[in-house]
Amino acid sequence: MPQPILLASTASLALPCSTPVKEPIGEPVADAATHSQQSADGLLTGVWECTPGRWRRQVLAREFSHIVAGHGFFVPDDGEPIELRAGDAVLFPANCAGTWDIRQTLRKSFVIIP
Repeated sequence: MPQPILLASTASLALPCSTPVKEPIGEPVADAATHSQQSADGLLTGVWECTPGRWRRQVLAREFSHIVAGHGFFVPDDGEPIELRAGDAVLFPANCAGTWDIRQTLRKSFVIIP
């Protein structure tokens, strides 16, 4: 029988060492860290944190995220900027390309939906 996946203490969960984002745009170059786990049915859940900076979105799968802390924008290639703050939730459709613009270190819990 499938079991729930608990992401406890998402605001304070210790994350591994951060690394620079893969496609930065200008300075500063943001650093990101992720703690994740995969369920038996293929869902990837976790916590992600990133320091200020701009870069291209790397994950193009459908993703639901809840912003735990911080402030930033996501600018879809074919759309208006979406401002994100602690307490907000967002659903990225599959193949949603665009640019992250993090203004204050942002932490989110997420589910990647294959």
